[in-house]
Amino acid sequence: MAQSSKVSFSMHGVGVSSGIAIGNAHLVSNALLEVVHYHIPKKSLVAELLRFENAVERVRQDLEEIRNQLPSNAPAELSAFINTHLMILADKHLSEEPKAIIEQDLCNAEWALKQRMNELVAQFELIEDEYLRERKQDVVQVVERVIKVLLGHPSEVAIRPDESALILVAHDISPADAIQFKHHQFAAFITDVGGVTSHTAILARSLSIPSIVALHRARDLIRDGELIIVDGNDGVVIVNPDKDTLAEYRLRQEQWELEQQKLKRLKQTRAVTLDGVEVELHANIEVPSDVSKAKAVGATGIGLYRTEFLFMNRRDMPNEEEQFAAYRTVAELMKGQPVTIRTLDLGADKQMNPDAARSCTNPALGLRAIRLCLSEPHIFHTQLRAILRASHYGKIKILIPMLSTLSELRQTIVLLERAKASLRAEQLPFDEEIKLGGMIEIPAAAINAEAFARELDFLSIGTNDLIQYSLAIDRTDDSVSHLYSPSHPAVLKLIEMTIRAGNKQGIPVSVCGEMAGDLHFTRLLMGFGLRQFSMHPSHILSIKRQVLQTELQAVAPLVRKIMGLYDIEKIEPVLVKLNH
Repeated sequence: MAQSSKVSFSMHGVGVSSGIAIGNAHLVSNALLEVVHYHIPKKSLVAELLRFENAVERVRQDLEEIRNQLPSNAPAELSAFINTHLMILADKHLSEEPKAIIEQDLCNAEWALKQRMNELVAQFELIEDEYLRERKQDVVQVVERVIKVLLGHPSEVAIRPDESALILVAHDISPADAIQFKHHQFAAFITDVGGVTSHTAILARSLSIPSIVALHRARDLIRDGELIIVDGNDGVVIVNPDKDTLAEYRLRQEQWELEQQKLKRLKQTRAVTLDGVEVELHANIEVPSDVSKAKAVGATGIGLYRTEFLFMNRRDMPNEEEQFAAYRTVAELMKGQPVTIRTLDLGADKQMNPDAARSCTNPALGLRAIRLCLSEPHIFHTQLRAILRASHYGKIKILIPMLSTLSELRQTIVLLERAKASLRAEQLPFDEEIKLGGMIEIPAAAINAEAFARELDFLSIGTNDLIQYSLAIDRTDDSVSHLYSPSHPAVLKLIEMTIRAGNKQGIPVSVCGEMAGDLHFTRLLMGFGLRQFSMHPSHILSIKRQVLQTELQAVAPLVRKIMGLYDIEKIEPVLVKLNH
């Protein structure tokens, strides 16, 4: 290997799945970069259309074969993601409209497909919600799979059978590729694009594989076969490490694995501080199959069940029976433990049917979440009935997203009562005492939290949106994401204000955003009076250990000191001291 390839350097991205992996880079090509435009003679038009149709059919067969070969113990997300890609592939926007471009422009199939993809991706870019915006990558991944067939090198990756410690380096990774790669025992994934809610991130967490995304130029800068270290804990990739660095990370890797084994012993331990204060650690889930991961780490409830998954990647609304079945499954699996179901959190710019999508100058401030539900009462009525019916089979609570005014809350209560009345008229059972809560994720709601606390049974703080709305920062925008700071004094004051309002009114308050699973803030939030956290299941055991090692009386002075500071640079050192 040339000397230049031995240069050591590091890259920083977003760590989306914890752990440390050491191995040789295995690069996966980005077929989209290889697409060129060329003219085809009219006499070859039929053959070009047939070439496109055959490629689409080949990808459909490949995806179905991958789905059929999934092992019985595979995470449920894998099958769901493959189904999503099959639906995207079958959509006329990708399966039919490129043919019209080929006929009209007499161009090659790869170019026509890529042009249609660019138009669809541009629509997704308008979406404010981070999770839904990330779904543009599904379209890109499906298109790339078709283009690889058209170019003559399908997605299957030839792996050297003698290699076990390989690090997958790609511009992006599709769910189908990830499933195939899993069989080759990749130690980690690193990609140029993606975020904490991308499929790469979700798959990496479900497979317990260290993963870093948003590295931007990893695919260009790393050479095939180079030794690399992936630190998913800190979001760092080290290429061609020297002997001392390699030795240090091998030790860190051993310590990390040992720590994970120790954490598993805490599964049955109650989360109680050294001075006897009990804390509830709940899990965030997106599909019913996530319950198994929540129970595996000893979660004492589901603090956030995002229902958007039922509504996404389809052109029809899920009916009441489909929703009821999903909600009932989660309630029954939790066997009497609380399940908080958040009502639909989509927006006008996120219609399931892209043909019906409305443009919105600023989607973040548009018709979304409860605003959308109140404007589409028939959709809301169906979901409320399904949730209420499922409440007969477990301890379900209803959570309303993006409340900003008491008027919205009161309209919601009217619609909830109407749904209850319709079930009574049909003699369908439900929990007459079902609890209703509101998400505090808009600064106006946090400032007015005490008024909401008087009329609700519980509050749940969505820190992701609260931070973005408070600081006017989109953390997925690379140009300003460095300004996104949970430790901003204004953000901390809004959180503390909300917790204090709930405690004053005697109702539970939880945090269900990313801060809930961040060890950096556990003691601070407990010092604010928080007694319920809800997070991705993978964070629960480490947060529990932090709770078990905390004495609230001892941290109180530092918490008070932080609340008296107005400068992030001064807050950070105190936070570090608080956690030691």
